[in-house]
Amino acid sequence: MAFVPFSRLRAALSVVTVLVVAAVPGAAAPAPADNGPLVGQVLIAAPTIGDPRFYHAVILLVRQDKTGALGIVINRPIEKRSIKSLLEATGDKGSGVEGSLTVFAGGPVQPELGFVVHTTDYHDRDTVAVGPDLAMTADKEVLRDIGRHKGPKKSLFAFGYAGWGPGQLESELAHHDWFTATADPKLIFDDDRGDLWRDAMARRTREL
Repeated sequence: MAFVPFSRLRAALSVVTVLVVAAVPGAAAPAPADNGPLVGQVLIAAPTIGDPRFYHAVILLVRQDKTGALGIVINRPIEKRSIKSLLEATGDKGSGVEGSLTVFAGGPVQPELGFVVHTTDYHDRDTVAVGPDLAMTADKEVLRDIGRHKGPKKSLFAFGYAGWGPGQLESELAHHDWFTATADPKLIFDDDRGDLWRDAMARRTREL
């Protein structure tokens, strides 16, 4: 498992022509990004989406610009793992941490990378804002802080992401593959994952 600065992921999008669709408190607030209008919303797979891997998928969009788009699938829980074991997988001893997290499959692109979507009460140098109430950090320090009860109030940990090349997401939206809805924190963190697709559909703001 690895963590990388979000800026490196953004740079990677600019050189990928086609992507398969598919984590220390600092001194400053999460940095806002120059993003498209759908960042901070969820994409909800239409019942007729052609790719069976995304049947009933709900994806939090965390980046959208001329280089492409990036999102984290939030309704594909895999297993529960101790925070210590997650840190050990990065080469960290994980000393002084406790607790466990549900691990999600965030998408098929670079599944070795870890991401933490969380509330905005926490930030470090690699934290980016995802709308007014959400942020994302791709830095193992956030795991250590969660394990020491110094992390965000609410969080979701995922491996991998869903990615789109330039114009790809916009094309899929035009072909009615996705609904959209506002990413309410209660929906992101508290909703039963088995009900999430249905509940997100009930909140959809983009009609196809």
